[in-house]
Amino acid sequence: MANYAELVELIVKKLVTKPEEAEIISETSEHGEILVTIKVATEDIGRVIGKKGSTINAIRHVAKAASVKSGERVDVDVKED
Repeated sequence: MANYAELVELIVKKLVTKPEEAEIISETSEHGEILVTIKVATEDIGRVIGKKGSTINAIRHVAKAASVKSGERVDVDVKED
């Protein structure tokens, strides 16, 4: 199993202005799907989501592309506090 949280963390920390506040959490559901949750500073949420969701969609595509070979299902979500 690849470490998708590490992959997403690498991308997110390059995008945000406060990388020390970025937190990436990976959980596996009972169905075997891997959920990667991104938590960033309030002022960085827009940077992670992007215009019309383009940046978060690109992050999701990268994570899903990384999971194709192993056959795992990966979903990436942004948690807003």
